[in-house]
Amino acid sequence: MSAIETSITFKARLLDRREVAEQTMSFFFEKPPDWTFKPGQFADLTVLNPPETDAEGNTRGFSLASAPEEGHLMFATRMRDTACKRVLRSMPVGREVKIEGPFGNLTLHNNVKRPAILLAGGIGITPFRSMVVHAAKAKLQHKIVLFYSNRRPEDAAFLDELKALERENSNFRFVPTMTNMDNSSLSWGGERSMINYDLIAKHLKPLASPTFYEAGPIYYIAGPPQMVVGVRSVLTNSGVDGDDIRTEEFAGY
Repeated sequence: MSAIETSITFKARLLDRREVAEQTMSFFFEKPPDWTFKPGQFADLTVLNPPETDAEGNTRGFSLASAPEEGHLMFATRMRDTACKRVLRSMPVGREVKIEGPFGNLTLHNNVKRPAILLAGGIGITPFRSMVVHAAKAKLQHKIVLFYSNRRPEDAAFLDELKALERENSNFRFVPTMTNMDNSSLSWGGERSMINYDLIAKHLKPLASPTFYEAGPIYYIAGPPQMVVGVRSVLTNSGVDGDDIRTEEFAGY
């Protein structure tokens, strides 16, 4: 087992926290110099000696939303009203947590001839943010298309950053879609459908040239369980081989 596959436990201090969408926060922690991970993996975070706890406990598994090249560890999560997340929201900068990892196999494939089609719902964007930032920083030759579904722009973490990454990386295409703009106070000129066959086909068909599709794509799906099941069904019903689909469900986040 290589070092990158070995789980390690360490303590890390909170460096900063930011609101990245309504009811969604990112938390930045120290990154040990000798600890690394693959984009798309996750780690378990445990709050230490919390002032309150509940039946859900003090440990949560969070995708690593930061890329390995970044000098910190970043996790992002919807802020449900649980003891663990209340503690995370209020703990002072400098307070230590315990982190164990990395875990998980939702990682970018190695074959650059096969495009990566990333399909994210809500907070399922976190492993994909790690992947696309890594792809840009490492100058990977993978062709990547990211579909990102939210109800409103207000709910979409990292929206502006992902738009900027598309401008910077010619191998990356970003397709955000908002499904409930009637309840938004912002304007939106982009897609408004759920991630379905028509939306996927609309944006992949213009790219289906020999330079883009030297080999068939690998599809990655991350989001709430119902979304993951639904999108996987869309893909398999359209003829995508199940071996070319990789998924991760975000339940109870």
